[in-house]
Amino acid sequence: MFEGVLFFPVTPFTATGEVDYEGLRTHIGTGVDAGPGAVFVACGTGEFHALDTEEYARVVRTAVEVTGGRVPVYAGAGGALGLARGFARRAAEAGADGLLLMPPYLVEAPGAGLVAYTRAVAETTGLPLIVYNRGNARFDEESAVDVARIAAVSGFKDGTGDLDLLARIIPAVRAELAGTGKEFHFFNGMPTAEASQLAYQALGVDLYSSAAFAFAPDLSLAFQRALEENDRPLVDALLRTFFHPMVRLRKRVPGYAVSLVKAGVTLEGGAAGPVRPPLLPLTPEECAELAAIIADGRSALAAAG
Repeated sequence: MFEGVLFFPVTPFTATGEVDYEGLRTHIGTGVDAGPGAVFVACGTGEFHALDTEEYARVVRTAVEVTGGRVPVYAGAGGALGLARGFARRAAEAGADGLLLMPPYLVEAPGAGLVAYTRAVAETTGLPLIVYNRGNARFDEESAVDVARIAAVSGFKDGTGDLDLLARIIPAVRAELAGTGKEFHFFNGMPTAEASQLAYQALGVDLYSSAAFAFAPDLSLAFQRALEENDRPLVDALLRTFFHPMVRLRKRVPGYAVSLVKAGVTLEGGAAGPVRPPLLPLTPEECAELAAIIADGRSALAAAG
């Protein structure tokens, strides 16, 4: 279903706050040309939380048009159940290949409730659906197995970093689906996933979302190749010079997981524009720091030959 780095584009905004659809078209086109395994549009990095339904539909449609079937296009959906089902319908109408189901709005729920929420959204369109295990949508072993049984559910993306639990969920789901012929994938969905990918890889999770791909696809792809080829010196060099410093910068302020990516796109000459409230942009000093981090990563890559 997927191969390679997963591209999560930003949603560019103009200086006055409207969606910059031409900037989005260019941003996605440049990213797809670099060779990702799939495009995940209007998800966390794409500020799904800040889009109204009309903007969302046009953003997804733009991604589908620009991608032109070269790779799958998945769209974010989530929030209150009625809204989640509405977003799912809009994504299907726009031509998306599947959905990434974000957590429900605000409320905490037991595993059985999360399974019911997932089933209700899945039944809206029948599109393949990846559940996102994070925030207030945390599955345990039993509910992870139950949600994997839903026909439309094709993947489980972990953004909790609870590797002890994931080490139990993965074999339980695989045992449940053994012999069914169902294709099912696990994903590392941690912010700056490269920083934890060695640990996820040890659990058999090879797919991950790369925020860095949106602004530095050369570094993102080099890291992924180094993982595949077991080139630990290059993996370690890129972690030390690029990904770990990026994590430290990202963790300074809530929401910088998105703001940092937008700043990176801008630094690399792309159109990203500001973030929408309640997120805050990086300061000019932090933008300079991010530029230095990108340069250090590229120096490490060049030194590796």
